[in-house]
Amino acid sequence: MKTYTDLELLSLSKGKRFVYKLKCFFCAIPGFFKKLGIGIYNAVKKLGIGIYIFFRDIVMTFIEGDYKTKVSYLIMGFGNITRKQVLRGILFLVMEVVFIWYMIAMGGYYVGKLNTLGTVQPQHLDDGTIIYGDNSFKILLYGVLTIFFIVAFIYTWYLNIKQNRINEQILKEEKQLTSSKDDLRALVDKNFHKTLLTLPTLGIIIFTVLPIFFMILVAFTNYDANHNGVSNALFGWQGFTNFSQIFSWNSGANSFSATFGEVLLWTLIWAFFATFTNYFLGMMVAMLINKKGIKLKKVWRTVLVMSIAIPQFISLLYVSKMFDYHGIINDVIVKCGGEAIHFLDNDASPWVARITVIIINIWIGIPYLMLVTTGILMNIPADLYESANIDGATKWQQYTKITLPYMLFVTGPYLLTSFTGNMNNFNVIYLLTGGAPHPQTMANNAGQTDLLITWLFNLAIKDSNYALGAVIGIMVFVVVALISVVVYNIIPSTKNEEEFQ
Repeated sequence: MKTYTDLELLSLSKGKRFVYKLKCFFCAIPGFFKKLGIGIYNAVKKLGIGIYIFFRDIVMTFIEGDYKTKVSYLIMGFGNITRKQVLRGILFLVMEVVFIWYMIAMGGYYVGKLNTLGTVQPQHLDDGTIIYGDNSFKILLYGVLTIFFIVAFIYTWYLNIKQNRINEQILKEEKQLTSSKDDLRALVDKNFHKTLLTLPTLGIIIFTVLPIFFMILVAFTNYDANHNGVSNALFGWQGFTNFSQIFSWNSGANSFSATFGEVLLWTLIWAFFATFTNYFLGMMVAMLINKKGIKLKKVWRTVLVMSIAIPQFISLLYVSKMFDYHGIINDVIVKCGGEAIHFLDNDASPWVARITVIIINIWIGIPYLMLVTTGILMNIPADLYESANIDGATKWQQYTKITLPYMLFVTGPYLLTSFTGNMNNFNVIYLLTGGAPHPQTMANNAGQTDLLITWLFNLAIKDSNYALGAVIGIMVFVVVALISVVVYNIIPSTKNEEEFQ
């Protein structure tokens, strides 16, 4: 393919430039996959080297270490305590004691049951009482927690070994080891950042990372209303059965794969329009208010800000009543000689309901975007517009060549987060339509305005189909992650950071 320099490219017409860039895009695809393959290979190679170094250090430290180091392999902290680093040694020893106690008391039981998620089913007696057996939910939850604890213990054990190796090296060089007082002083001075981050990091692991792993594992079970794992029946592993319902791509009524495809497509359409209609209209409102000659600018901004201050829950419920079949909007239409329209209920046309929620979302989103873009518009150098006026540029040319490129550059990351946020915009859809209309042809009570996130909610909360809900949750993560990675790597904000400096 013929390549052009930047100067030659500017001399081409817009159509030819577009075709050239399109060709470059498709020609770059093989190179992208090549780089991806090389990146995966390097990552695997780096992981292998890291594992080799890990085991080599453990073996060599044991062979070359003194008796204090060797004992530390079994009694964590022994080397630190005998070398007068009492605080470190006690912390290592406490970690080992707690780990052994936990594994004996409960951890070993739950890990041992992970392969089946329980075998003793609950018994229902004739008098209505239940004799409970195993608890699949607890087995899975505490099993995952125990695995995390085992990984943390192995890492701490390795740190214990590493500390002994470092201490031996320091003593061979006839230097002095840090004392417990030095360690305490470092926690509030040199290593104060580690002290501050300990609790937040622990919170992220327990309340974010652990639930994510739990959700992923639930997707490989039959956890639903008929198998709640406690009172009616245990749930167990069933491999990729739940995922096969999505990727089988069966057509026809009540097809889960077809329903997933339709909901995914509408989710992407919704996210696109919900993001860019608010963005451009909010920018337009900000430009109108900032325009010279507009009076009462503070009043207009205050009115729009007040609409943000009202809780979205109240606003959306109120608007849903306005667009009800017997609401104010239809009253006006009927009085004007028209017929009442089903906007948001179960009798509505799919695209009428979809267009209606997009329009209502514009009313909700414009005030916030107006505030965001107002501050950015004020930072565009005025001399750019003065130069454009001297050169005879029209207002539209000034907007497309100065305002819009500057705005897109500065707000590129915001647009990405806004797009992914709108894909998970639960409030607008759930409070306006509840997913309606709900045709009989869609599986698992999915609606034609349902997003993946609202469908997930209905599957997990209303239908108690936690396994399929977990599958949808994983797919939401995959779609959002792919879009985020691709867009983040092509937006100019992350490539030409000095362009507008």
